[in-house]
Amino acid sequence: MPTALLDLVLPPRCAGCGVPGALVCHRCAAELHGRPACRMPVPFPPGLPECWSAADYTGAARRAIIAYKERGRTALAHPLAGALALTVAAAVGGRSVTLVPVPSARPALRRRGHDPVTRLTALAAGYLRAAGWPVTVAKILAQRRRVADQAGLSSLQRAENLSLAFRVTAARKGPLPGSWGDAGPIVLVDDIVTTGATLAEAARALREAGMAVPLAATIAATRRRGQSPYRDGG
Repeated sequence: MPTALLDLVLPPRCAGCGVPGALVCHRCAAELHGRPACRMPVPFPPGLPECWSAADYTGAARRAIIAYKERGRTALAHPLAGALALTVAAAVGGRSVTLVPVPSARPALRRRGHDPVTRLTALAAGYLRAAGWPVTVAKILAQRRRVADQAGLSSLQRAENLSLAFRVTAARKGPLPGSWGDAGPIVLVDDIVTTGATLAEAARALREAGMAVPLAATIAATRRRGQSPYRDGG
């Protein structure tokens, strides 16, 4: 039976620690939501927007993201989107904003059966709007070509793998000096930031279409082995 159905018919177990009773228990929710802050990979690629995330990609946050993306526990979209909404709120300070999800590769979409980042973006926008913040979602990025699986690639290999990989599929006409009309600054959205190569490439595509991309928001940020911890600006 698919994991998503099991979550409906059986008492849920915490995705972070396995304790029965909730999708994410209070202790793991506190770890998942963490401390939203500016966390930049070190080093980071040219053109990377200022990156904000809710937590380190370790422990409960890592287990919950993997369960949601790869193991069919789609109900976890709600607590994960809550962490993302808190991160966007901390990054933009209550201003109107346009959220742009980073698109998944077609093979990943087929394998997973859902688009995890787009779903999280829509839910996070709903939470922010419910709190009274004007938020727009713009699904305007698409993959221009196939890219290899990023797992195990170095920062240089990731940058080469993603070079010119994204394109803008739709955009409003006219100049866009720093914002998209009245919808506020663009915030790129992804689930994890590792080297920053994906977000930097997505930002490049948007900037080439005339849009300013000052910020990015993710649920978690990876601390890379053998290197100094990421720069924490929060």
